[in-house]
Amino acid sequence: MALSKEQKLTISEQQHTTSSEQQVALDAELQLWNHTFGYVKSMALKAALDLGIPDAIHQHGGSATIPQIVTRITLHPSKTPCLRRLMRVLTLTGVFGTQELHDDGGGCDDELVYTLTPASRLLVGPSGQNVSPLLNVMLCPIFVSSFLDLRGWFQHEMPDPSPFKMKHGRDIWELAAHDAGFSRLFDAGMVADSGFIMNVVVRECGAVFQGISSLVDVGGGFGGATQAIAKAFPHLECSVLDLPNVVAGAPADTAVKYVAGDMFESVSSADAVFLKVRVRTSIIHDWGDADCVKILKNCKKAIPAQGGKVIILDIVVGAGSSCDRKNVETQCLFDLYIMTINGVERDEREWKKIIFEAGFTSYKIIPVLGTRSIIEVCP
Repeated sequence: MALSKEQKLTISEQQHTTSSEQQVALDAELQLWNHTFGYVKSMALKAALDLGIPDAIHQHGGSATIPQIVTRITLHPSKTPCLRRLMRVLTLTGVFGTQELHDDGGGCDDELVYTLTPASRLLVGPSGQNVSPLLNVMLCPIFVSSFLDLRGWFQHEMPDPSPFKMKHGRDIWELAAHDAGFSRLFDAGMVADSGFIMNVVVRECGAVFQGISSLVDVGGGFGGATQAIAKAFPHLECSVLDLPNVVAGAPADTAVKYVAGDMFESVSSADAVFLKVRVRTSIIHDWGDADCVKILKNCKKAIPAQGGKVIILDIVVGAGSSCDRKNVETQCLFDLYIMTINGVERDEREWKKIIFEAGFTSYKIIPVLGTRSIIEVCP
């Protein structure tokens, strides 16, 4: 029986509706697959660092073919096709770029040339610009394995050991004290991160260091950040407050002074107190609200009521140089990352709460450091 025009249109509309529904399902599956394979991107980056691929490309002037890369890394010849597959992922995700090198010899094959991007240039730069030591820490099996049983951790009542301690039997500082290799890896990562971000701070946020004559870096360790500030602003009298065992190993050939103390007891007097996001030395993001309020109260006592300030370098979730989705997503991912060591990153509402509970009257967020911000807090 022949179908009328109206019946044909109805069937066509139904088919179109079904097709749209299926496309929604397929798009949803794609989203879940892409999310599921997110760890593959991380491990591909780790493999590139371990193999020395960024350095190999850098040594060839910033661009290299697979045969040229192979001459500078340790790779079994049978794995060359696999290296091409690894590089395909790393170029699609923006770690490296590609150009085509056309075969002018009459052959039919064109060779891809892999190039350094702004991201991979941060993996080969000199000290202070090279962030690969920090990535080596973040991607090391000790940290990655802490995520493998989050379900078990969520099913325990608070307070309880961090996911890191549940996995390894020690917290991060205890493990560093017992594992020299991990301690070296961790320290190198922290030094690299501090060097990179402080280079940006002194260039982009120099105004926060104007109008003061003295500064104390609370929990500043061996003073890498403080030395960068002292070098950029020689008018400042800079000091570091840290635990006695840390100060005992501090360098002697520097203008920065080192003071042994405990930030929970008191903070050395200065025009400004500097609190930088650090994992190893436990400043702000490693502590709960009550402890943070105690630290900030001691900072408030250390600075003048007029003209004094606390300068905090940390993440403000939702703030950033562009405040785009990737920026906020990265901030939230880092928050989950440090949750494995009982750390926390705060949004502006949460920062405001602890700042005002500590007795301060005003603050200003300066979001010019990518995922991180400067928070200028005044009495």
